[in-house]
Amino acid sequence: MSDTIRPPTRYGQVKQYILDRIQSGEWEVGCRLPSESAFVETLGVSRMTVHRALRELTSEGVVTRAQGVGTFVSAPSTGAELLELRDIADDIVASGHIHRSRIVSLDTIRADMDLAIAFDQRPGTRLFHSVIVHYEDDIPLQVEERFVSPHFAPDYLDQDFSIAHPHRHLYRIAGPEEVEHVVFAITPTAHICDLLELDAPEACLQLVRRTWVDSRVVMKGIFTYPGSRYSLGGRYRP
Repeated sequence: MSDTIRPPTRYGQVKQYILDRIQSGEWEVGCRLPSESAFVETLGVSRMTVHRALRELTSEGVVTRAQGVGTFVSAPSTGAELLELRDIADDIVASGHIHRSRIVSLDTIRADMDLAIAFDQRPGTRLFHSVIVHYEDDIPLQVEERFVSPHFAPDYLDQDFSIAHPHRHLYRIAGPEEVEHVVFAITPTAHICDLLELDAPEACLQLVRRTWVDSRVVMKGIFTYPGSRYSLGGRYRP
Protein backbone atom coordinates (compact mmCIF):
# COMPACT_ATOMS: atom_id res chain seq x y z
CA MET A 1 0.00 0.00 0.00
CA SER A 2 1.47 3.35 -1.00
CA ASP A 3 1.56 6.28 1.41
CA THR A 4 -1.09 8.95 0.85
CA ILE A 5 0.36 12.39 0.20
CA ARG A 6 -1.76 15.05 1.82
CA PRO A 7 -2.25 18.23 -0.20
CA PRO A 8 -0.79 21.40 1.35
CA THR A 9 -3.14 23.41 3.54
CA ARG A 10 -4.39 26.76 2.30
CA TYR A 11 -2.39 28.68 4.89
CA GLY A 12 0.63 26.53 4.00
CA GLN A 13 0.24 27.61 0.38
CA VAL A 14 0.16 31.26 1.45
CA LYS A 15 3.30 30.75 3.56
CA GLN A 16 5.08 29.13 0.63
CA TYR A 17 3.99 31.95 -1.70
CA ILE A 18 5.62 34.47 0.66
CA LEU A 19 8.73 32.35 1.27
CA ASP A 20 9.29 31.87 -2.47
CA ARG A 21 9.38 35.63 -3.02
CA ILE A 22 11.68 36.22 -0.07
CA GLN A 23 14.08 33.45 -1.14
CA SER A 24 14.12 34.65 -4.76
CA GLY A 25 15.09 38.15 -3.61
CA GLU A 26 11.91 39.74 -4.93
CA TRP A 27 11.10 40.80 -1.36
CA GLU A 28 14.35 41.80 0.37
CA VAL A 29 15.10 42.36 4.06
CA GLY A 30 13.07 45.33 5.28
CA CYS A 31 10.63 45.10 2.38
CA ARG A 32 7.04 45.78 3.34
CA LEU A 33 4.71 42.95 2.36
CA PRO A 34 1.31 43.51 0.74
CA SER A 35 -1.61 44.00 3.12
CA GLU A 36 -3.79 41.10 4.27
CA SER A 37 -6.56 42.43 2.01
CA ALA A 38 -4.18 42.38 -0.97
CA PHE A 39 -3.22 38.76 -0.26
CA VAL A 40 -6.91 37.83 -0.01
CA GLU A 41 -7.61 39.39 -3.41
CA THR A 42 -4.47 38.04 -5.11
CA LEU A 43 -4.59 34.47 -3.78
CA GLY A 44 -8.34 34.00 -3.43
CA VAL A 45 -8.19 32.83 0.18
CA SER A 46 -9.91 33.97 3.36
CA ARG A 47 -8.53 36.71 5.62
CA MET A 48 -8.25 34.15 8.45
CA THR A 49 -6.03 31.97 6.22
CA VAL A 50 -3.73 34.92 5.46
CA HIS A 51 -3.70 35.95 9.14
CA ARG A 52 -2.62 32.46 10.22
CA ALA A 53 0.12 32.27 7.57
CA LEU A 54 1.55 35.65 8.61
CA ARG A 55 1.27 34.80 12.28
CA GLU A 56 3.26 31.58 11.83
CA LEU A 57 5.89 33.33 9.71
CA THR A 58 6.18 35.92 12.49
CA SER A 59 6.65 33.18 15.09
CA GLU A 60 9.33 31.60 12.88
CA GLY A 61 11.18 34.92 12.63
CA VAL A 62 10.71 35.24 8.86
CA VAL A 63 8.71 38.46 9.06
CA THR A 64 8.08 41.20 11.62
CA ARG A 65 4.65 42.72 12.15
CA ALA A 66 4.09 46.25 13.44
CA GLN A 67 0.49 47.02 14.37
CA GLY A 68 -0.90 49.82 12.24
CA VAL A 69 2.24 49.92 10.08
CA GLY A 70 2.54 46.63 8.22
CA THR A 71 4.49 43.40 7.84
CA PHE A 72 8.18 43.45 6.91
CA VAL A 73 10.78 40.86 5.88
CA SER A 74 13.09 40.14 8.83
CA ALA A 75 16.86 39.86 8.67
CA PRO A 76 18.07 36.23 8.95
CA SER A 77 19.04 35.35 12.48
CA THR A 78 20.62 32.41 14.23
CA GLY A 79 19.60 31.01 17.57
CA ALA A 80 19.59 27.90 19.69
CA GLU A 81 16.40 26.02 20.36
CA LEU A 82 15.22 25.77 23.94
CA LEU A 83 15.39 22.02 24.36
CA GLU A 84 13.40 21.72 27.54
CA LEU A 85 11.41 23.87 29.92
CA ARG A 86 10.69 22.13 33.18
CA ASP A 87 8.00 22.88 35.72
CA ILE A 88 9.12 26.10 37.39
CA ALA A 89 8.19 24.64 40.79
CA ASP A 90 10.82 21.92 40.28
CA ASP A 91 13.44 24.50 39.29
CA ILE A 92 12.75 26.66 42.35
CA VAL A 93 12.92 23.72 44.77
CA ALA A 94 16.04 22.31 43.05
CA SER A 95 17.79 25.66 43.58
CA GLY A 96 17.16 25.41 47.32
CA HIS A 97 14.29 27.88 47.56
CA ILE A 98 10.66 27.62 48.62
CA HIS A 99 7.97 27.55 45.95
CA ARG A 100 4.35 28.55 46.29
CA SER A 101 1.69 29.51 43.79
CA ARG A 102 -1.37 31.74 43.72
CA ILE A 103 -4.36 30.97 41.52
CA VAL A 104 -5.52 34.20 39.87
CA SER A 105 -8.21 32.75 37.63
CA LEU A 106 -9.53 29.38 36.49
CA ASP A 107 -12.38 29.57 34.02
CA THR A 108 -13.81 28.81 30.59
CA ILE A 109 -13.43 31.24 27.69
CA ARG A 110 -14.35 31.44 24.01
CA ALA A 111 -11.46 31.60 21.55
CA ASP A 112 -10.83 34.92 19.81
CA MET A 113 -9.26 35.01 16.34
CA ASP A 114 -5.67 34.55 17.56
CA LEU A 115 -6.54 31.62 19.82
CA ALA A 116 -8.67 30.03 17.10
CA ILE A 117 -5.68 30.17 14.76
CA ALA A 118 -3.32 28.85 17.45
CA PHE A 119 -5.57 25.83 18.07
CA ASP A 120 -6.63 25.44 14.41
CA GLN A 121 -10.25 25.85 15.51
CA ARG A 122 -13.08 28.25 14.80
CA PRO A 123 -13.48 31.51 16.73
CA GLY A 124 -15.81 30.95 19.65
CA THR A 125 -14.45 27.47 20.40
CA ARG A 126 -14.58 26.70 24.13
CA LEU A 127 -11.22 26.58 25.93
CA PHE A 128 -10.18 26.19 29.54
CA HIS A 129 -8.11 29.09 30.87
CA SER A 130 -5.89 29.50 33.91
CA VAL A 131 -3.64 32.23 35.30
CA ILE A 132 -1.22 31.35 38.10
CA VAL A 133 1.58 33.33 39.73
CA HIS A 134 4.61 31.32 40.93
CA TYR A 135 6.74 32.61 43.80
CA GLU A 136 10.31 31.92 44.89
CA ASP A 137 10.64 32.71 48.59
CA ASP A 138 7.60 35.03 48.33
CA ILE A 139 9.04 36.88 45.31
CA PRO A 140 6.88 36.49 42.19
CA LEU A 141 8.95 34.86 39.45
CA GLN A 142 6.49 33.84 36.76
CA VAL A 143 2.98 34.57 35.53
CA GLU A 144 1.72 31.39 33.89
CA GLU A 145 -1.29 31.72 31.59
CA ARG A 146 -2.59 28.59 29.85
CA PHE A 147 -5.31 27.83 27.34
CA VAL A 148 -6.21 24.14 27.25
CA SER A 149 -8.40 22.04 24.98
CA PRO A 150 -11.32 20.55 26.96
CA HIS A 151 -11.17 17.48 24.72
CA PHE A 152 -7.64 16.77 25.91
CA ALA A 153 -8.07 17.61 29.61
CA PRO A 154 -11.80 17.49 30.42
CA ASP A 155 -11.22 17.75 34.20
CA TYR A 156 -8.73 20.63 34.00
CA LEU A 157 -10.93 23.07 35.92
CA ASP A 158 -11.50 20.54 38.71
CA GLN A 159 -7.84 20.42 39.74
CA ASP A 160 -6.32 22.04 42.81
CA PHE A 161 -3.38 23.70 41.10
CA SER A 162 -1.96 24.94 44.36
CA ILE A 163 -0.92 21.29 44.88
CA ALA A 164 -0.68 19.66 41.42
CA HIS A 165 0.49 22.27 38.93
CA PRO A 166 -0.87 22.39 35.36
CA HIS A 167 2.46 21.18 33.92
CA ARG A 168 2.28 17.96 35.93
CA HIS A 169 -1.43 17.41 35.35
CA LEU A 170 -1.13 17.75 31.57
CA TYR A 171 1.94 15.52 31.39
CA ARG A 172 0.12 12.83 33.35
CA ILE A 173 -2.54 12.76 30.63
CA ALA A 174 -0.02 12.51 27.78
CA GLY A 175 3.42 13.82 26.96
CA PRO A 176 3.54 16.18 23.97
CA GLU A 177 4.50 14.86 20.54
CA GLU A 178 5.66 18.28 19.41
CA VAL A 179 6.47 21.53 21.22
CA GLU A 180 6.85 25.05 19.83
CA HIS A 181 8.68 27.73 21.81
CA VAL A 182 8.83 31.41 20.86
CA VAL A 183 10.53 33.93 23.19
CA PHE A 184 9.88 37.67 23.21
CA ALA A 185 11.20 40.68 25.11
CA ILE A 186 8.19 42.72 26.20
CA THR A 187 7.18 45.75 28.20
CA PRO A 188 4.64 44.35 30.67
CA THR A 189 1.09 45.60 30.93
CA ALA A 190 -0.11 47.20 34.14
CA HIS A 191 -1.86 43.94 35.04
CA ILE A 192 1.36 41.91 34.64
CA CYS A 193 3.29 44.51 36.66
CA ASP A 194 0.73 44.11 39.43
CA LEU A 195 0.94 40.29 39.39
CA LEU A 196 4.77 40.35 39.40
CA GLU A 197 4.83 43.14 42.01
CA LEU A 198 7.00 45.39 39.87
CA ASP A 199 7.33 48.93 41.23
CA ALA A 200 7.90 50.20 37.69
CA PRO A 201 7.64 48.51 34.30
CA GLU A 202 10.83 46.68 33.34
CA ALA A 203 11.79 44.49 30.42
CA CYS A 204 10.25 41.03 30.80
CA LEU A 205 10.83 37.74 29.05
CA GLN A 206 7.74 36.12 27.61
CA LEU A 207 7.78 32.56 26.37
CA VAL A 208 4.86 31.33 24.27
CA ARG A 209 4.53 27.57 24.04
CA ARG A 210 2.20 25.35 22.03
CA THR A 211 2.04 21.58 22.44
CA TRP A 212 0.64 18.93 20.14
CA VAL A 213 -0.80 15.49 21.01
CA ASP A 214 -2.21 13.21 18.31
CA SER A 215 -1.35 15.91 15.74
CA ARG A 216 -3.65 18.42 17.44
CA VAL A 217 -2.79 21.54 19.44
CA VAL A 218 -3.90 20.82 23.00
CA MET A 219 -2.33 23.69 24.94
CA LYS A 220 -1.04 27.21 24.46
CA GLY A 221 0.89 28.71 27.36
CA ILE A 222 2.16 32.24 27.90
CA PHE A 223 4.86 32.45 30.58
CA THR A 224 6.09 35.89 31.65
CA TYR A 225 9.19 36.51 33.78
CA PRO A 226 10.80 39.74 35.10
CA GLY A 227 14.03 40.19 33.17
CA SER A 228 15.92 41.15 36.33
CA ARG A 229 14.93 37.95 38.15
CA TYR A 230 15.02 35.18 35.58
CA SER A 231 16.81 33.97 32.44
CA LEU A 232 16.04 31.30 29.85
CA GLY A 233 18.59 29.08 28.20
CA GLY A 234 19.49 25.64 26.97
CA ARG A 235 22.55 23.45 26.41
CA TYR A 236 22.85 21.28 23.35
CA ARG A 237 25.33 19.56 21.03
CA PRO A 238 25.40 21.14 17.56
